[in-house]
Amino acid sequence: MKLIRKASVLVGALALATLVLASPAQAAPHFTNAPPDQIVIDIATVNGSGCPQDTTAVAVNEGNTSFTVTYSDYLAQAGGNSDPTDFRKNCQLNLIVNVPSGFTYAIAKTDYRGFGHLEEGASGMQRASYYFSGMSQTTSSTHRLSGPLSDNWQFTDEVEVDQVVYRPCGEERNFNINTELRVSAGDDPTLKSFLAMDSTDGDIETVFHFAWKQCDQDETD
Repeated sequence: MKLIRKASVLVGALALATLVLASPAQAAPHFTNAPPDQIVIDIATVNGSGCPQDTTAVAVNEGNTSFTVTYSDYLAQAGGNSDPTDFRKNCQLNLIVNVPSGFTYAIAKTDYRGFGHLEEGASGMQRASYYFSGMSQTTSSTHRLSGPLSDNWQFTDEVEVDQVVYRPCGEERNFNINTELRVSAGDDPTLKSFLAMDSTDGDIETVFHFAWKQCDQDETD
């Protein structure tokens, strides 16, 4: 699936770099009126080295415009005294998204945030994909970082309007999110480099922005 991809690494209040692979002016607004009724998201399963038990949470944001995934122990590192297996961490979430009758949803945009410390010559990668169970359409993206770096990072992926994939109306299909962090050591292997899917001042959230659609009556029967 084609994405409008934007990436930035933040240093203080300034962005070091911003990558835009398609102009925002080419994309029409994704969002329609969100249903007012409560939306509940349950975690069916969670697996991966980046999300040990009780370190991941999901919450729907006010207005039903998005939901957040919060990680508190998601860190990949290399160099220094790091364990050789720590260079890669991943997390696989299977979510049950309960939406009001007569509505369905898609994911129009995703914001990934975290903190990174990369020594000279070190590199990092953040990768993500998501899809509905039983459907072949998968949205995926890969973003790369290079040292030296020691600050918050943020990547935003936006799906083109004609590529947005909605959960079929009237069908119960779980929403799957797969993420991965990788780090390679820098020029001096005695120095540690790392990427975290959280920040130095507390947990930070990955935000999935909803696109809503009202189903026809015959699709919900």
